[in-house]
Amino acid sequence: MAVRMGELKVHRVRFFDYMPSAIRAMAFNPRTERLAVAREDGALEIFNFSDHYFQEKVVPGQKGRATDALCWVGPRLFSAGLNGEITEYDLDTLRPKYSVSAYGGPIWSVSSNPQGTLLAVSREPKPQGAQTPGGPNPRGPHHAQLCFLFQVGCEDGTVKMFEILEQRIQFQRNLDRQKGRIISLSWHSSGALIAAGMMDMIRIFDANTGHATRRLLVERGVGAPKSREVVVWSLVFLSDHTVVSADSAGKVQFWDGHTGTLIRSHLVSKWDVLVLSASQDGCSLAAGTSEGTVVQFQFLSSNVDQENKDWVRTRTFKNHSHDVRALVHLESAVVSGGMDTQLVVRPLLDKVEKNTRESALRKMTFPHRSLVSCAKKVGMLLFQFPDHLEVWSVGESEGQGKPGDSLPVKKNPEKLIHLKIKGDDHICCSALSPCGAWLAYSTVAAVRLYRLQHNGTAIAKVSIPKELCWAHQLCFSSDSSKLFASSARSSILVLGLGQLECRYLHTLKPNLGSPQPVHLLCTSDDGRWLAAADAGCQVHAYDLQSLKLHCTLPTHRSCPTAIAIHPTGGTLVSVHADQQIFEYSLVQREYTRWSRALLKHGLHPLWAERDTPVTHIGFSGRNAAHILLHDLFMLCVVDQTLPFPDPKAMFYNQMTLRSLPESQRAKHSHAFKVCKNFQHLLWVGVLDDHSLVAVERPLLDIMSQLPAPVRQKKFAT
Repeated sequence: MAVRMGELKVHRVRFFDYMPSAIRAMAFNPRTERLAVAREDGALEIFNFSDHYFQEKVVPGQKGRATDALCWVGPRLFSAGLNGEITEYDLDTLRPKYSVSAYGGPIWSVSSNPQGTLLAVSREPKPQGAQTPGGPNPRGPHHAQLCFLFQVGCEDGTVKMFEILEQRIQFQRNLDRQKGRIISLSWHSSGALIAAGMMDMIRIFDANTGHATRRLLVERGVGAPKSREVVVWSLVFLSDHTVVSADSAGKVQFWDGHTGTLIRSHLVSKWDVLVLSASQDGCSLAAGTSEGTVVQFQFLSSNVDQENKDWVRTRTFKNHSHDVRALVHLESAVVSGGMDTQLVVRPLLDKVEKNTRESALRKMTFPHRSLVSCAKKVGMLLFQFPDHLEVWSVGESEGQGKPGDSLPVKKNPEKLIHLKIKGDDHICCSALSPCGAWLAYSTVAAVRLYRLQHNGTAIAKVSIPKELCWAHQLCFSSDSSKLFASSARSSILVLGLGQLECRYLHTLKPNLGSPQPVHLLCTSDDGRWLAAADAGCQVHAYDLQSLKLHCTLPTHRSCPTAIAIHPTGGTLVSVHADQQIFEYSLVQREYTRWSRALLKHGLHPLWAERDTPVTHIGFSGRNAAHILLHDLFMLCVVDQTLPFPDPKAMFYNQMTLRSLPESQRAKHSHAFKVCKNFQHLLWVGVLDDHSLVAVERPLLDIMSQLPAPVRQKKFAT
């Protein structure tokens, strides 16, 4: 549908059927403040909670690699799943580092000992069965190593202990085999005891001997048939030896780990309680149910003397429509996710100051990166899905109208190409050339390049030079004569494109190679500049005439979320996760006067307090002073000729401002012109004919495609 918006004709595109995958597992690293999120399609996402919850890294999924458990061990991340494998990830190259079979069937749970790192120094081989503080050292003499204890619960009824060495993991031993599968695990803070959840019972093991010391029988619940087993889905082993269990009978139960007796039982759902998570001090607990609720328990005193404390159900949150399968209890918030694909950060208002940014509820459904590429010279769009790509042509309209009018469609959008990738690896990045004649994508294993002919109706594969094995990001030059691919240690390969050939030209490298992956690439329209931003908050600019590093921008503390080079001004505009905007002159190698003035004046509070990052930057072909920015909920045109908004001024939506009298409209006019007429923007850009393309994906369309929830709330019930 084409709509007139001010001086721009807008193509509102809603045929990108993007569908996020369900969340299966989460793990939080308190040292680095990173949250790892595992999706049902095998993808892994890393959110930086210290940088405004920015999704700084994504490990693409793989067919058949469903992750059911995640675990941080220091800065290293491990996953396990029902395929029976333990996988460690390389968070610099964004790919699995290696996988090891647990030799026990499907893995339901994974956990590490709470002590973290232990340094063991071995001068000679230890005798068989000898122990060090972190477990046996299987290496030879005079070898220092980092040792961790790592355990998995398996389908065959065993708890398997693994030792994590410097470069790999190694099987150590089994704890006593049990009859039935091990579903959940939790270490005691001492590292000496392990609780294991099973069918109808909980076992407590001595981690040193491997023997079971306690058996806790879980009741089936009132009215449940005797033939129905109770699944202990999740466990938390608190430092005071209290064992907390969540089961399929809808109960959260508190047990005395010393005696194995039941202390307290709470029926919180008619359905399963799937996951538990405790705060670091062990005084608060959250439970996620298959009804979509999160229930909080707190260890509170019933009298003024602070004695006789007990676990009390205090709050119930309903932020999900489907199962809550993953949960993390932070100091001041509860993070949850599940079948409805949304990552929800729910602040605990007794831990944060009210009416602040920290007290706001956050729901994250869409990626913090663009999955859309545009051939702006011919009006073609590339949509990236995990296992295929689609190329569409935008429609055409006729006639004129007033701002806000819908124009009649002369030609409907057309799907030109549906490209299904081969192999099990999912797509990590893709690009469409500005002329619409080239298409490229990469997985963790290979890069593929295609030549599009006859207006995109025919496609031919083009061989890739051996120097390019994989890429984090892909980008074509404005004249479509070159392909740029970011590779290891922030290096960028430059490839030349011919009629049906691709040849290696050069490799661009920063002076100090960063191990962090490049997540943003852009080129200038005149073909001189290339800019790259990495997850280490560094932005490098390269001169494509000399094929050398031109400069490195001053490092901002927050990660860039979008970068773009002005088509005529030779300036690089960047927006960061903290919503700061910078404009840097590549010729003068310094911030522009406008950028310094904005930094001195400060951003409007309503702009700075937004909780969704800017994911794309564009420029108006008709007015060089206009910069187009968009996040998920708004499009903003920054007019560099107008004054900055006063912190106390109204931050009007443009449609609201238009309804004001002319005298008041001029009074409230400022540089930031915001439009909120769109629903969940995935991409906004300007075509060469000066029309605007807005790719929308309304959340209601996604929710309508989800499976039916386990239980739907009905009125008056």
